[in-house]
Amino acid sequence: MGALGRALLWLQLLALTRAAYKLWIPRTDFEAAANWSQNRTPCAGAAVEFPANKMVSVLVREGHSISDMLLPRDGEFVLASGAGFSAQDASRDPGCGTGAPARFLDPDRFSWHDPRLWRSGDAARGLFSVDAERVPCRHDDVVFQSDASFRVGLGAIPGPARVRSVRALGQTFTRDEDLGPFLASRAGRLRFHGPGALSVGSEACAQRSGCVCGNAEPQPWICAALLQPLGGRCPPTACRDALRPEGQCCDLCGAIVSLTHGPTFDLERYRARLLQAFLPQYQGVQVAVSKVPRPARPHETAGAEADTEIQVVLAETRPETGGARRLARALLADVAEHGEALGVLSATARESGAPVGDSSAEGLDGSGLRAELAGGVTAALLLLLLALAAGALVLRRARRLRWSRRDRAAPAPGVAPLGFSNPVFGAAGPAEPPPAPKLENSSTSRSYFANPLFAEAEA
Repeated sequence: MGALGRALLWLQLLALTRAAYKLWIPRTDFEAAANWSQNRTPCAGAAVEFPANKMVSVLVREGHSISDMLLPRDGEFVLASGAGFSAQDASRDPGCGTGAPARFLDPDRFSWHDPRLWRSGDAARGLFSVDAERVPCRHDDVVFQSDASFRVGLGAIPGPARVRSVRALGQTFTRDEDLGPFLASRAGRLRFHGPGALSVGSEACAQRSGCVCGNAEPQPWICAALLQPLGGRCPPTACRDALRPEGQCCDLCGAIVSLTHGPTFDLERYRARLLQAFLPQYQGVQVAVSKVPRPARPHETAGAEADTEIQVVLAETRPETGGARRLARALLADVAEHGEALGVLSATARESGAPVGDSSAEGLDGSGLRAELAGGVTAALLLLLLALAAGALVLRRARRLRWSRRDRAAPAPGVAPLGFSNPVFGAAGPAEPPPAPKLENSSTSRSYFANPLFAEAEA
């Protein structure tokens, strides 16, 4: 069984024991195109240059013909079976001999704290990790591929990078007493560099509810490495009132569901429930589930682990769909129905605002929805006041016309009145109906009502 086969078998055993591991991605192999200034492996007859003042270990898998080579100050070539170098006159290959030499890029550019350089062993479609947890956590096993060369920079941060174990060059280190001598050896110095320290020996996470990652202290360095290509600034979000989960470097659109859990909560079981029962129904949503610290709060739910909570991050790849908001509410309803069986005591949710540039009120929450509701209430009050004022004006006008009509239509002496005794005005009504009142405003509205008091008198 080759080195790659042994590494894969070891990773499978880790997966069977539910151990979390992180796999280092970058390689300093000669054939890796990303290691060269021209983004390609040097062609036959090319001149090759390595950084003169750098240390590096380079795995060579194939045979290469070159015209010239500038070697580093200190380093090594690890030759696979059949690999090697041969000299060739550059004039034999015009496409290689006339251009600039192929330069091997700085091998010190890879940092331990860069989240982009690690791959999680429990990665699955629809799942992601917050930035601080993409770098090895204190309970993780770290794997460097045995069939690849690598170089890792340990930055100057307070305290060492702590993990459960490190596997490199076919060896697994679980004690500092064994790892220390390796790091100090020539093989270790070719692969690990920098002022930082690396420590092993942490226990595997034994809690069903999961364990806190433990990268809160180095998170500023993690975010600095992640944002370096962007000039140290977070990109703009595509929504209003974006959220920043615990352990994330920049804001995102979506929702955060916080679960207060008891001792029977099983993190892996809940993550599997999300993948199988919920995520297929909500396209464009990615989920991160982990245990995070939280400050103690008064009136904690009985049985809750007061110092931690489960953070469920629902990130939207397309904020205009609103899938994260709907999924957050579905998770709250799921807790209300099945919380006891899941070991969840309570749940709360926070949601980002509407997509930037969306003027629709549909699906709005938070400040946008409150603004819409406030505007609607204000408009309704104004309409009500206008209606009351108009009604008062109509009643006042009608009363003035009625009194004036009584004075003009009094019956002659000795003639019996034709009307009836009006209990409101105390006078007989006229025999003929009065002309319709002419309103002073110029409105074209034809709305009016028949007063039963007048209608009966006129009958």
